[in-house]
Amino acid sequence: MCFSKTRLTYNKDILSRDSGECAICLDEMEQGDTIARLPCLCIYHKGCIDEWFEVNRSCPEHPAD
Repeated sequence: MCFSKTRLTYNKDILSRDSGECAICLDEMEQGDTIARLPCLCIYHKGCIDEWFEVNRSCPEHPAD
């Protein structure tokens, strides 16, 4: 596994309205959930993306970015 690519940073936020499902855990993202908004504007549960970033360096939906 290559870690020469820098890990993406994200903005932590509280979801203001229901917003579909998290592409990592597939659970619904609901109002009040703590989320992470990536530079590509994808959003995930904060805990999910933190675990994802332990082994990956890119957005789950935009791996080539």
